[in-house]
Amino acid sequence: MSDAMIRVPAEVRDRLAVIAEARGTSIRSLVQEFAESTLTEEERRERAERTRAYLAENFGVEVDDEESAVMGRRLREAFARQQSDAA
Repeated sequence: MSDAMIRVPAEVRDRLAVIAEARGTSIRSLVQEFAESTLTEEERRERAERTRAYLAENFGVEVDDEESAVMGRRLREAFARQQSDAA
């Protein structure tokens, strides 16, 4: 694998260094993890459609856009609560 240089402001580099150190990893690994785990909007839509199809096929549950939005909001709220409780 060849390396590439990414230019960021010094403050961003310093922040990445702090985060990486706290996680016991390197900036390189931190950026790689971010790139591998962050979905594009199109990838999120595709994943949502696959999930809806799976729910319909395996559980007979049809999820519409409104229900999906409500579930997404609830999950984000639960995650935010978990993050604030851990802090």
